[in-house]
Amino acid sequence: MHYKHIKKALFMDRPNRFIAHVQLDGKTETVHVKNTGRCRELLLPEATVYLEESENPLRKTKFDLIAVEKPAGSREKLLINMDSQAPNKVAAEWIGQNKKYFLDLKLLKAEYSLGDSRFDFYAEYNDKSGTSHKMLIEVKGCTLEMDGVALFPDAPTLRGLKHVRELTSLTKSDQFETMILLIVQMTGCKYFTPNRKTHADFADALKEAEAAGVKVIALECQVQPDSLEAKDEIEVRL
Repeated sequence: MHYKHIKKALFMDRPNRFIAHVQLDGKTETVHVKNTGRCRELLLPEATVYLEESENPLRKTKFDLIAVEKPAGSREKLLINMDSQAPNKVAAEWIGQNKKYFLDLKLLKAEYSLGDSRFDFYAEYNDKSGTSHKMLIEVKGCTLEMDGVALFPDAPTLRGLKHVRELTSLTKSDQFETMILLIVQMTGCKYFTPNRKTHADFADALKEAEAAGVKVIALECQVQPDSLEAKDEIEVRL
């Protein structure tokens, strides 16, 4: 996926989860933050951030904060996309192009409702023998990195826990094939693991899901200030 009209700025502060103040072209600018998560390890004073200029003249804020350069210790700067809307767009592109899991994709539907739940994607595809398959896919965006390891979540996620447990139940009942797709919004992590310290129940549920047959896939992304693209699978350690 690609962005338009990118500007480079310096982060100042974040009065609330929706907006931030940045220094842009020598002036203080209030911008919309496209991630309501904490992101405390990313949005540090004087961090370099990247903004997308909106084409809507009626908006209260002219820019969206979409990416940040994280100090990476012995490593060089780590560019992290923190747009919470981006993972689903990247996932849709990846599903449409992937032949390992979706050999002959027939249908891909976003925001699929089932009972009182809504999953990110519903897919229908055929395998090599022509057999039809139905799959539910839940996407999670990962922006937390520690010592070269990708972690999710960065805060307790009751919604995420509910989805994982629902997919596990559906898999056990043989109603659907299921997948949890973790979009790691950066490049260079050694592996992905659930953030047990932050949400132990989610970590346990993810491990149970995999044991039940839910596919748990982590994809690192190639990140540029103006783009985000799924790159390679990385190891998942549960």
